[in-house]
Amino acid sequence: MEVKGDDYRVWYDQLEQCIYCQGSLRLAGSEEYAPIVQLLEQVIEGSPKQITLNLGQLEFLNSSGINVLSKFVIKVRQKETISITVKGADNIPWQGKSLKNLQRLMPSLKLEWN
Repeated sequence: MEVKGDDYRVWYDQLEQCIYCQGSLRLAGSEEYAPIVQLLEQVIEGSPKQITLNLGQLEFLNSSGINVLSKFVIKVRQKETISITVKGADNIPWQGKSLKNLQRLMPSLKLEWN
C-alpha cells in the first residue's frame, strides 16, 4: 500500500507493521487526504497487534494532516487490540508539540525520538 505525491510519500510495510510518511504534506482538506486516510483505515482493518507510525522523515504536516493523524490515533484507540508507537524526529519543529497531542488522545501511545 502506497500513496505518492510530488513532494510526499506514505506507505505501509506489512512485514514491519510500519506506516512511513516522508516529505512534505501540504494537501488541501479532507478530499486530498482521502487516499492517505484510506491507507490508514486499511491498516487498522488488518488488525495488527502493533503499528508503528514513522514520521521521522516528514518535514512538514499542515493542520488538515494533523487532523488525519488525530482521527487515525482515535480509531486505533477504539479498536483496543492494537498498540501504536509513533517515531518522530526532534529536529523537525512541528513534531514536538503535535506528537505529544497524539499521546493525549491515546495515553498508551508510545513516542520515540531520533
